[in-house]
Amino acid sequence: MTTTDFAAASDLTTRDWFFCGIGGSGMLPLALILRGMGARVAGSDRSRDQGRTPEKFAWLESLDFQLFAQDGSGIISAKQVLVASAAVEDTVPEVVQAKALGCERMSRAQLLSRLFNAAPQSIAVGGTSGKSTVTGMIGWILTAAGRDPTIMNGAVMKNFVAADAPFASARVGSGSVFVSEVDESDGSIALYNPTIAVLNNVSLDHKSLEELRELFGDFLARAQTGVVNADDPESLALVGRARDLVTFGFGEGARISVEPGTIVEGPTSIAATIVDQTDATAYPLTLKVPGRHNLANALAALAAAQAAGVPLAEGVQHLAGFSGLARRFDIVGTSASGTTVIDDFGHNPEKVAATLATLKAHPGRVIAFFQPHGYGPLRQMGHELAEVLATRLGPDDVTILCDPVYFGGTVDRSVGSERIVSMIREHGGQAEHLPSRTDCADRIVAMARPGDRIVVMGARDDTLSLFARDILARLT
Repeated sequence: MTTTDFAAASDLTTRDWFFCGIGGSGMLPLALILRGMGARVAGSDRSRDQGRTPEKFAWLESLDFQLFAQDGSGIISAKQVLVASAAVEDTVPEVVQAKALGCERMSRAQLLSRLFNAAPQSIAVGGTSGKSTVTGMIGWILTAAGRDPTIMNGAVMKNFVAADAPFASARVGSGSVFVSEVDESDGSIALYNPTIAVLNNVSLDHKSLEELRELFGDFLARAQTGVVNADDPESLALVGRARDLVTFGFGEGARISVEPGTIVEGPTSIAATIVDQTDATAYPLTLKVPGRHNLANALAALAAAQAAGVPLAEGVQHLAGFSGLARRFDIVGTSASGTTVIDDFGHNPEKVAATLATLKAHPGRVIAFFQPHGYGPLRQMGHELAEVLATRLGPDDVTILCDPVYFGGTVDRSVGSERIVSMIREHGGQAEHLPSRTDCADRIVAMARPGDRIVVMGARDDTLSLFARDILARLT
């Protein structure tokens, strides 16, 4: 299927689009896909107005995106469609102006699902953790296999980064396959009707487990094929909802699995022998990204690619060339004194636990900096997060928290990071709270010593990568 077919199927490229928050991790790749299909796309972003990550917005303007201040000045016609997440408040100037002019409004998920559901073959990646990495892995396998997919991701995919595409979180292909991660946090996963539904895991994040079980169960039921993590009890409990099933995991019951005793972990890689239990064929794989969670991600991607028609042997061959994603255990560098700085997207208990497990598989003290991605999520999963930070680190390790991300709005800010620090200490861990991120950097640089690994964790804030690079520069 060509991009013209996408346009004919969805009838979206002839409209004028305005993205409120165009630089966001979910909005940017969608805007890139629409623009790549030939649509006229404009937008605004509070980060641009505040001077954060100016290079990203300069790049968008170089691609002929028209960018405006977030003051309503970009909404000038009733023919424009405003794309804004459900979280965008009615008081935001673009929303006010769009209402005044009678513009149609669509959420990011509504627009993405229209494009996704129009594809002849669609692969949706769901689950609490690992979505972006599995999406990137599947996308890379299919690209290397000549399938020329369209890929929608929430993170920059290093394999597709180029001088003219420094923020490659999307790819517009001319093939018949659309690969996308899909979000359960706002319930929008219900909008997608995938050919292949990948379920990585089900654990506490933005919603209760009862709500998640219903959302993910329905997700599997709508797909032609469900690809399910057999190692995750919550996911495995939902396999009865799938019409056709492929399982993956480390256990004996999984169809795509790992040969026992073959896992070899390195500081920046992991290797194992991949087995298809249906015919006992086995293939050696060495990933360029570390950690058992990434090996599990690889099993999910290989199972999905196989369901999409790529033989396992070929999938393993291509996956060896996967370079990883930005801010997913992204090694920023090592100082002359031997202190390594890592930039990571870990922000919920499961993601943070996976990152810490990868770090603790090798010697050296860990200094874990964590910036909560909001006051609401901190209330939702604070106890679980504190327990992970306390129990997955050793007695010499230390956690440092600054205040949660806050870019404006009416959220309740009465309970913050100091509560998490108290709970970490109650669990026996070492933790400090410094409200200012600048003060946190000073503290980290002052305490760092040779052999330490400093990991910068958090979401919803692109400047965390700059923060990590600044720490490395100061250490150097």
